[in-house]
Order: sequence, then C-alpha cells, then structure tokens
Amino acid sequence: MSSDSNTGPGEGGEGGVQILLTGASGYVGGHLLRRLEQSHHRVRCLTRRPANLGLPRVPTTEVIGADLSAPETLGPAMKGVHTAYYLVHSMQAAAGFEELDRRAAANFARGAREAGLRHIIYLSGLGSGADLSAHLSSRHEVGEILRRSGVVTTELRASIVIGAGSASFEAVRALVEHLPAIPAPRVVDTAAQPIAIEDLIEYLIGALAVPAHSAIFEIGGRDQVTYADVMREYARQRNLRRRVVHLPARALRTAPTVLGVLIPTYGRVAAAMVDSLRNETVVRTGAAGSTFPVKPRGLSEAIEHAITSEDHEFADTSWGDVLPPARSARWGGVPVSRRLVSSRVLDVHADPVEVFAPIQRIGGATGWYAADWFWHLRGAVDRLRGGHGMRRGRRDPFELRVGDTIDFWRVERVQPGRRLLLTAEMKMPGRLWLQFEIAGANRRTELRQTTIFDPAGYAGVAYWYLLYPVHSAIFSAMLRGLRRESEPKRGCRAPAPDAVTGADHYAAS
Repeated sequence: MSSDSNTGPGEGGEGGVQILLTGASGYVGGHLLRRLEQSHHRVRCLTRRPANLGLPRVPTTEVIGADLSAPETLGPAMKGVHTAYYLVHSMQAAAGFEELDRRAAANFARGAREAGLRHIIYLSGLGSGADLSAHLSSRHEVGEILRRSGVVTTELRASIVIGAGSASFEAVRALVEHLPAIPAPRVVDTAAQPIAIEDLIEYLIGALAVPAHSAIFEIGGRDQVTYADVMREYARQRNLRRRVVHLPARALRTAPTVLGVLIPTYGRVAAAMVDSLRNETVVRTGAAGSTFPVKPRGLSEAIEHAITSEDHEFADTSWGDVLPPARSARWGGVPVSRRLVSSRVLDVHADPVEVFAPIQRIGGATGWYAADWFWHLRGAVDRLRGGHGMRRGRRDPFELRVGDTIDFWRVERVQPGRRLLLTAEMKMPGRLWLQFEIAGANRRTELRQTTIFDPAGYAGVAYWYLLYPVHSAIFSAMLRGLRRESEPKRGCRAPAPDAVTGADHYAAS
C-alpha cells in the first residue's frame, strides 16, 4: 500500500500513521482500542457522545465528537487520517436499521474520499445466498457502499463472536443459564463458524498491512458447528445439564420477546441475529488463511478462554471502587448479569494495618470471628457431599500466600494491608467468592466485605435467595467480629451492632 508518510500503515508511535476508530464504545471497538493502544498506534476515536468514552487512557489516543448522520461533522475527524476502522451498525434502533446503516455508510464513504483516506477496514457478517436475512443483507450492502467510495476497503466477514459481553455470547449464556430445557426452532442446527474475540481482534490488526486493493475476507474459528452445539458446549463447561428442544419454525416470532426478558441489554441485537439463523455463516474461501498470520481457536477453547478471561478481570476488580456507597440492607432486585453481589461496609477506629491483621489470620485455629458452629456445620455437610470440609486448616497461622487453603476456601488474591480475595471450594450449585477490602488512615478505616456468587443455572439462583438471610446474618456477624479484634481493647467505644450497612448489588462482572 502506498503512503505519503515515511512509515507504513502498521507502524505506531508519534511518527506513525493516524488511525480513525468508529464504534470504540461498542464491544469489538472497545477491545480493538485497547489492542491498538498496547501497540502504540495513534488513534482518534469518533463518537457522537465523547463523554461515554471518558478521557483518553494514553497520550497517543484522542476522542473527537462527530455524527455519521451529520456529514458536516466528519471533516475534522478525518483530517490527516490514513486508515479508518468502520465498526458501526444501527441494530439497536427500534426499526429501519437498514436505512440508518445505508445513510451512515454513504456519509462516511463520501467523507473518506474527500479527506484522502487511504484505507477503510470494515467488519461485516458471514453469509451468502439469495435469501439473506435483513441483518446480513445490510452488512453486505454497507461494504459495497464503502468500496464505491474509491478508498481501498478491506471487508472482514465473521460469524458468531465468542467473548464475555458480546451480544451473541450473552444470548447463549442467558438461555443456557436460565432454562433447563432450551426451546429453539430447528434453524439452530444451521452451520456456523464462531470466532473468539481475541482472534477477531488479531484479524482486524492484521488488516492494517493487507495488499493495497479492496478485498473481502471470510474469517472464522477452527470449528464448523451449529448454534445448538455452541449452547451445548457452554452448558458442558458450566457443568449444567441442558437439552435443546426443537420447536416449529413459527417459534422464531417469539424470539424478540423471550430474549428481551432474559437479556434486556442485548435483546434487540440478539433478536435480529436470530433472524439470521436460517443462513449458514461458515468460511467458504481460504484467502484469509494465506493473508493473515492468525491461527484461530476452536469452539471449546474459545468458550473456555471467554470464561477464564472474565474470571481474571473479575478477580482484579476492587468492589470498593465499583459499588456505590452501602445503604441499608435491602432484599430483592433483578440481576443484570449471572453474578450476584452483596456488599457490607463497617467503619473501624483503627489503622488499616491493624484492621488487616485479623483478616490475615482468619480461619484454621483462629476461626471466623463469629458463629464458628455454622462453619463447622457447613464443613460437615461439605464432607458428606464428597468435599474437603474444614479439615485442611491453614498452612501458616499468620502468613497468607496466593494458592493457600483456608479450611474450604482458597486464597486467590492477597495485598497485605489492603485486600484479601478468597474463593470457596465447598460443594454448591455455583461459585462463591469472599473479599475483604481496607481503605483509610489516621485510625479511621473503612472495612468492606463483599460476597459474590456465580450461580450455576436456576438451581444456583434458588440457592442464593433461599440461604440469603442466613448468609447475611453470618457475614454481618463476622464483620463485627473483625472490628472487635481490630480496635483497641480500652478507650474506644464500639458502634452499635446495627452500624453494619449493606446493600445487595447485582452487577455485570
């Protein structure tokens, strides 16, 4: 590809080419932005609402306000740009997304030509044939509009994207997690070629260096499977027993309603994608394999990586930063993700190091600072079910390391004086974490205790709500016990027991 710059399109830094990124606030766009920043590319994010993206995280990234439906705003955004990523579509619109996409693409194509852009990289959808869904037809039409601009356009056509937070993956997750039997029309047996979000990003990055002529590349994961296979594999990895029950074709009409209830955040997008189930979304040409140095994952690895990556991000989360200030304990609410979060805060009249000391000694011979009878009872139940119970104790009565066992818990994160994250290893229908966070100074310390539960299907949700009153009482008592151990024995009057404040937070993690 020719360029007036002394650097090629794949080079970054202050002397590299300017990259324009549309759709940076979206799922794929957000992942791509982080990857471009890690590679030190100069990136300009085009968005209608700059406040939604916040301040740039690195000096080589800038955010500019512009609207694809208002062509007069595009000139400043495209000035000096060499390559642009076009990741925009209007499927969240209530109706007429095809016309909105058509108009936005035409405005972008005209602006790119007038600004002298050298390269457009566009993410489209896999699928071929005369009976394409409205969703896929619109995607392909946008690619044709961009190519007619005269600017070299690389169109990447992909199938289902596997990654925590993608509309397609969240639709699968919601159906499998909530329904013991998954009603689905027979079109779920249509062939697809899912791609992991990490592999998709590598293709998008690799497109910066493709030959200087317009081309369409079909990309996908290693495996050709069906949509039903994706649900079954997710269920297998989550240890859920699920059946896919085939329904008549007319059941497609109920998809928007069902998905809107189960996943309100992604319902409209997922419902539009359901309409595409009748089209096979598999790779039929091998051009991408000889052009891009990407070795895509298979379905099993892609789902496993999505779940693992999500767990790593969750383990690094500071709930003291994420959750609002604790309020009076309340019951009820509807979770917006599969994780259920309950948090309590207590003010302690001691320095942070004094507050963390008893936390670091928790479990084993020290006990749990309240209702030890409950923990021994829970351990006995766990042993009856084939678990370890309380018999493992601690490696050391004072020191903790990542990986240490504490009765039927394991240390997942420890930051002395600041944070301890434990993951439960007892038998239960889901996964449970317990986190302690410390913040403060000058003998005024805030102690936050957070329990996070990842329910395994409907049985796990029932487990959480049925045992919530017991767990709430036990964990609140533990928090007060930690305060008693932390504060001086003399000259300090402890607040009343009801000083523990808590709130149940249902948050995407």
